[in-house]
Amino acid sequence: MEQEYLDFAKEIAYQAGKIMLQYFHGENGASYKYDQTIVTKADTEINDYLIQRVKETFPTHSVDGEEEQFGKSNYVWVCDPVDGTAMYARHIPVAVFSLALVIKGVSTVGVVYDPFTDQLYSAVKGKGAYKNDLPIHVNDIELDDMRSVSNFDMWPKSEYNVFDSIRELGKKTYFVGVGSVIRACMCVANGDFNLAIFPGTKHKNCDIAAAKVIVEEAGGMVTDLFGNEQRYDESINGAIISNGKVHEEVLSVIQQLLENKKSIT
Repeated sequence: MEQEYLDFAKEIAYQAGKIMLQYFHGENGASYKYDQTIVTKADTEINDYLIQRVKETFPTHSVDGEEEQFGKSNYVWVCDPVDGTAMYARHIPVAVFSLALVIKGVSTVGVVYDPFTDQLYSAVKGKGAYKNDLPIHVNDIELDDMRSVSNFDMWPKSEYNVFDSIRELGKKTYFVGVGSVIRACMCVANGDFNLAIFPGTKHKNCDIAAAKVIVEEAGGMVTDLFGNEQRYDESINGAIISNGKVHEEVLSVIQQLLENKKSIT
């Protein structure tokens, strides 16, 4: 069944990419949601398409999409239709589509598609990670190596304030914000970055579910901000996404400096 799930996820990803490209250059219907984040026509159309296809193909499964949910099951298709919507709405081509099959809380199949470069990242738990069907691996670069590049995401209302941690870690690594945490996670999986820090919590499992299995199958490590494993069919406690080699050092800095250590669970 794993291959069937992967094939399904890839098919959805390519269709999602077509929808993203369809609206990218023209009027994308960008508007603001209740939480002041942006949603576009592509977000809602892709989410609707996924729900329709899951109902047809795997009627006992459920969908946890960033824009809409369907059903309740131990087999959950967790989706971020357009990650990097703020960039996408401004016609900046860094957004990606992300989809994971989460079974009993565990990310088992994951795909991430960048339609602007036609790069499809994929993984099945225990079977390695791939970009356009070629194996990918994380790098082994330490934080204080001149080649070290890391990504961070931050926004004023995020539950965890990681500014101090980023400033401290920034003494060793070069931090960038590419505008899509999932795209940054694929840079970790592919060996371009060695770290990404993400403070998202409520319903932000949609951002990390596919990255979890892809990065770890590429040899990296993904935990919450406190070094713990977490379920990906529910809200999360942020995420540290790394090549594994720098994980403990990053974790120690974050644990020392994180202002808000209250769990959301």
